[in-house]
Amino acid sequence: QVQLVESGGGLVQAGGSLRLSCAASGRTFSTYHRAWFRQAPGKAREFVASINWSGGNKYYGDSVKGRFTISRDNVKNAVYLQMNSLKPEDTAVYYCAADREVVVGRIPIPSDFSSWGQGTQVTVSS
Repeated sequence: QVQLVESGGGLVQAGGSLRLSCAASGRTFSTYHRAWFRQAPGKAREFVASINWSGGNKYYGDSVKGRFTISRDNVKNAVYLQMNSLKPEDTAVYYCAADREVVVGRIPIPSDFSSWGQGTQVTVSS
């Protein structure tokens, strides 16, 4: 059974930082494309960041560029999201995702990914 499990969410004041982790089990994801999405109440799931298997290519949604950093550790089968300068509008459930195929030339969408975690809540207070 393939599992992705997020952790690190919580409540933080605006301007603060959080680091999300996504651990994978059941198979090795070292060659998989990994990503973070988020979903706020009443809104569609939004692309946050993605990273290719080597970590050499990273992409970010416009709303998080310059504030969030995605990274991965293939030995630990994990991916991370460092979130700095958090804003109230960053409040959402954050999901990690994985897929064998790499998205090229456009912003990834949820249907590009076949494996998902259960999500972790991030709440930023003003």
